[in-house]
Amino acid sequence: MMSSTNEEDPFLQVQADVLTQLRATRPLFTSYLRIRSLTTTTSSPELASARTDLESSLSALADDLADLVESVQAVQSDPYKYGLEIEEVSRRQRLCEEVGGEVEDMKEELSKSTNKNGVIFDAADPEGREDNYAEFEQQQQVHMMAEQDTQLDSVFHTVGNLRQQASDMGRELEEQAEILDTTDVLADRVGGRLGTGMKKMGEVVRRNEDGLSSCCIGVLIFVLILLLVLVLVL
Repeated sequence: MMSSTNEEDPFLQVQADVLTQLRATRPLFTSYLRIRSLTTTTSSPELASARTDLESSLSALADDLADLVESVQAVQSDPYKYGLEIEEVSRRQRLCEEVGGEVEDMKEELSKSTNKNGVIFDAADPEGREDNYAEFEQQQQVHMMAEQDTQLDSVFHTVGNLRQQASDMGRELEEQAEILDTTDVLADRVGGRLGTGMKKMGEVVRRNEDGLSSCCIGVLIFVLILLLVLVLVL
């Protein structure tokens, strides 16, 4: 990830131009190799046109790349002065090297079919030209597969994180469900014990009420008899 987010950084604009130009150059190079593999004459207008387009695109790409390299060299001595981290400078340097290597490969392929007299072909060896094109196609496919593998790895990593999060959430829900079940059992147990205690307490209260009533009646009878005795005596 880029450590500098300054939109005014000239490197970012030139980088975008270089990558755009590189994406435009790749199909021109592929087309040139295909036409060259099928052409057996040095005066093919299709090949000449494809070569001209490719050379023009490579020239513009090389100019932009030179500006990119110069920008990297300017900040290498003191990255922090320009608000950049060392990792960002390393990333920019790797980008320049990768693009530069691809440009050199294209130029080298162009030089294979030229000499001081211009374009030359070996009509006796058409398979050799087809092999060159096939080799390039294979390299392009390997490059595309590598990019797809990188993207798939990122997707798998994201899916793995989501799966782990889902697993953690499921485990937490199971633990909470167990806690709720335990709480329900304890609540039922406490409720049963409380009901039993209230029932026993009611029985005790009723028994106490019956005994107290009997005592009161007995006392009243005794007092009544005593009063009658006193009345008779007096």
